[in-house]
Amino acid sequence: MSLPNDLKASTIAAQAGGVIDMPSGGVVPPVQPSTTFVRDEDYALVNPDNIYSRDNSDIVRITENVLARLENAEEALLFPSGMAAIAALFRTLPNGATVVVQSGIYWGTTKWLRDFSARRQITLHEVDASDAPALEQACATHTPALVFIETPSNPWLKSVDIAHAAECAHKAGGLLAVDSTAATPVLQRPLGHGADIVMHSATKGINGHSDVLAGVLATAAPAAKVWTDIKADRHDAGAVIGPFEAWLLLRGMRTLPLRVERMSVNALKIASWLKAHPKVTDVFYPGLASHPGHKVAARQMQGGYGCLFSFLVQGGAPEALAVVGKLKLFHRATSLGGVESLVEHRHTIEPHTGIPESLIRVSVGIEDADDLIADLSQALG
Repeated sequence: MSLPNDLKASTIAAQAGGVIDMPSGGVVPPVQPSTTFVRDEDYALVNPDNIYSRDNSDIVRITENVLARLENAEEALLFPSGMAAIAALFRTLPNGATVVVQSGIYWGTTKWLRDFSARRQITLHEVDASDAPALEQACATHTPALVFIETPSNPWLKSVDIAHAAECAHKAGGLLAVDSTAATPVLQRPLGHGADIVMHSATKGINGHSDVLAGVLATAAPAAKVWTDIKADRHDAGAVIGPFEAWLLLRGMRTLPLRVERMSVNALKIASWLKAHPKVTDVFYPGLASHPGHKVAARQMQGGYGCLFSFLVQGGAPEALAVVGKLKLFHRATSLGGVESLVEHRHTIEPHTGIPESLIRVSVGIEDADDLIADLSQALG
């Protein structure tokens, strides 16, 4: 069954893109674990779309199609993790290229990009992309082949003006790629603001159940050389997702809009409560009017501001760790976007990255917000 093109995200997600298992008639798309596919007596493929599962999988294509529709993209490609997706993008760059990358983003991205750039003689310039004039100057000065931003950023929740970043990148002759993991396609669609490629760690909010590793890239220009290079790299290097992971991802996505809506409402309520708490010195959440990036976020996000925020407590590491240790409902675990609320003392995870010792990062789930506030209240004392 083919769904009309004018449907809202909640309908597309809930209907799994309109796929029905034929001939059984099942409303749940099937998963086929086979790694290879048979040919007939004349050596013609029984299914012309499937030869070998490294690049051919019905359930992967179904999931990619739903992701593309949610992103308003022409095509999407799944990868076994968010970092695998980022790596496939950056491997399209030739040796000696120049890139501009937002500073203060997810440390795993920054670390890998620094190492990769050193190995490939790629000139890497890191800039606070939330500072529009600084980004504009960096692009004009260095003329990068690729600009990579993350908005909202992790863990600082900085907002970057995607349309302005795209203008800067394109004026310099380069491309713009956006890590939109914290927003999910429900709240933010960077391609509509001029980005060339959007990336997600689908492990996070898109999956939403903390049980699948996955990454995705999407584009509105599938004929562009960068996209055909990415597709070739995924096939040749084998950075593919398995059928069971794709099936679980699709299953999680069927409730994506509902989950994101609830998480966003919860996060704003909790962040507002924390902002007024005497033992909290600052809260970083783009949904707060006091946040420096609030106006940018309000302009390019719709329906909420996501599940992720960070806050600073009075004192240093001992005080922050004491709060984290007293929490009963928030799981002390690394990740974000799941239905369960998570808390993390980021300095312990990344001790050499400039993260304040008093910073606590929170991923808000779908629990009752008042229960979560009560838990934070007893932990803060």
